[in-house]
Amino acid sequence: MTDLSKKEQLYELIRANPFIAQNELASELNLSRSAVANYIATLVRERRLLGRAYVLPSARPILCIGAANLDRKLRAAGPLAMGSSNPASAVESFGGVARNIAENLARMGAKVGLITAVGSDSSGSALLAHADGAGIDTHGALKLDDAASGTYTAVLDSDGQMVVALADMALYDRITPSLLELRRQQRAGASLIVADLNLNREAIETLQIDAARDGVDLVIVAVSEPKMKRLPESLQGVRLLILNRGELAARLGRTLDSDDELAAACRDLQAQGARDVVVTLGPRGVLFTTPSGVERLDAPPAQVVDVTGAGDAFSAAVCLSLQGGDADLALACRRGLELASMTIACRETVCPQLTPETFGALI
Repeated sequence: MTDLSKKEQLYELIRANPFIAQNELASELNLSRSAVANYIATLVRERRLLGRAYVLPSARPILCIGAANLDRKLRAAGPLAMGSSNPASAVESFGGVARNIAENLARMGAKVGLITAVGSDSSGSALLAHADGAGIDTHGALKLDDAASGTYTAVLDSDGQMVVALADMALYDRITPSLLELRRQQRAGASLIVADLNLNREAIETLQIDAARDGVDLVIVAVSEPKMKRLPESLQGVRLLILNRGELAARLGRTLDSDDELAAACRDLQAQGARDVVVTLGPRGVLFTTPSGVERLDAPPAQVVDVTGAGDAFSAAVCLSLQGGDADLALACRRGLELASMTIACRETVCPQLTPETFGALI
């Protein structure tokens, strides 16, 4: 029997049982333990296996890293009286950019993991239980005894316009480079990593360095203009940066009033190291980089019920398109716009009608 056939037989045994032990492989194939180890090392170098856990490439998940919050919306029943109690209706939902993206992906049938931080409180338990129920792997989540789970509370006037919002998200600073090092095998086994800018700069820099080392594409999703300061100066290692016009302007420190100025700004980010950039423009669609320049797509018509979560749905569809290494960013953005349109027509942050067939039906 040739060495090649021995290696292929070993690979097939691992495909059938990814948890098989090396001594079992040695016994099954009549090989020494050292020979089994050498064959496994060869398969790892060939990227047919991904390290000691025998992770097969076809089973590689998309890994989302960042915020998982409890979102509250308080809507005034009438004109707001400052400094006084106001009648209102309250709605609670699960939110957070990384969590929202992960749920969209899971509902569309993707294998997905979530690294986040939650408190050891009822909100944290509910967040993780809901994620697990949606099919999201949360074993990498950090559970903190000395912190409350993240919350986002918005006060809306009677017309539904936001008056003020309060965010308690300091616990995500506890997702440090040392914690990420403990999750290194999980990250190296991902097909794609999606990180939001609720993470601190040091954590983002760690993800950039490690993604380049492990050959894993990294997508960074902005969350607000103030948090753009968390984005490192160098964008080396970033496969794709998704942000809106205001966040792009905050990054570059200048106003961006025209599509030409936006296109020039995208090229500036590419000069800083990002491979591609997508700028979301709300009802005007998106601007995105291509090998030959910058293009824009119009948003499809949408029945607006609640815009919450539309950007996260867009990011999820783009990431699922890129998971297999597809470089067609135009197709990814078209799918993202379609999914965002579906989400805008729902009251929920993540459209509950999403199924594995949804993604295949996107244009």
